[in-house]
Amino acid sequence: MNRRHAMKSTLAGALGLGTTSLTTQAAHHGEKAMPNRIGVSSYSFWRFKNDAYRPIEKCVDLAAGMGFDGVEILQKQMPDTSRGALQKIKRHAFLLGMDLMGFSTHQDFVSPDKEERQKNIDHTLDTIEQAYQLGIPTLRLNTGRWGTIKTFDELMANRGIEPRLEGVTEDEGFKWVIDSVEKLMPKAEQCGVILGLENHWGLGLTPEGVMRVVNAINSPWLKVTLDTGNFLEDPYDRLKQLAAETVLLQAKTYYGGGTWYTLDLDYARIAAIMKKANYRGYVSLEFEGNEDLMTAIPKSLALFRQHF
Repeated sequence: MNRRHAMKSTLAGALGLGTTSLTTQAAHHGEKAMPNRIGVSSYSFWRFKNDAYRPIEKCVDLAAGMGFDGVEILQKQMPDTSRGALQKIKRHAFLLGMDLMGFSTHQDFVSPDKEERQKNIDHTLDTIEQAYQLGIPTLRLNTGRWGTIKTFDELMANRGIEPRLEGVTEDEGFKWVIDSVEKLMPKAEQCGVILGLENHWGLGLTPEGVMRVVNAINSPWLKVTLDTGNFLEDPYDRLKQLAAETVLLQAKTYYGGGTWYTLDLDYARIAAIMKKANYRGYVSLEFEGNEDLMTAIPKSLALFRQHF
């Protein structure tokens, strides 16, 4: 570390920058920041219904052919999570020059049943190990939700808002989530996998809810996965509240109209928000529209290349 610091100081001195960071100096001199790398979620192809696109290797092939830089894997899309299967996927992506840059997982910690919460903790610990085996640096995390609305269609019809469990306070719900996530942190640090808590319904419906958990844990291994399509009202102000803590930006498009709803998102404005927060990470496409995948996904890539 001392050698690295000395080399950085020498370079900075040679450029007349003193000890101020090179990134900050570049910004002060008006130099253009490097563009964000653009990836695509395997979900954009499979969508829980297109079985021809379920194999992760096929999604990687398509992403490479379309010109993406990387792939975010939806863990539920993988029928085989054995170590051998994971290594085959990693090898396949490497040979195509594709980053495996995100692992999107599902869990639900909002339950009064301690055993149920432990099942979700154990599942998430297993997916952290899977991310490590795949060489993926960040894993999407959910808070979970109350479960008082039984189907996702009904939840979307209610704009993602759900009544609490009878006899339970919101503070109790957050305590279940915080206590559960806390148990994940040693494994995340051991594996070098940053957990990104998503604004994904349930107790993560609002930026305040997401940051309540992130601030309570207060660890460099828990940050935010920011989804552009999950704030149905006032999206830009809400995205702005989470931008500085974001480690992966999931960006939705709705060409052909969305399945549950359609948002007219201004990606020039969103990109400006993320640049102001000095976000340098991946933009990962989650396509939610009804247009043919083979035209809508490349169209989405072109949109993101234009703005990010």
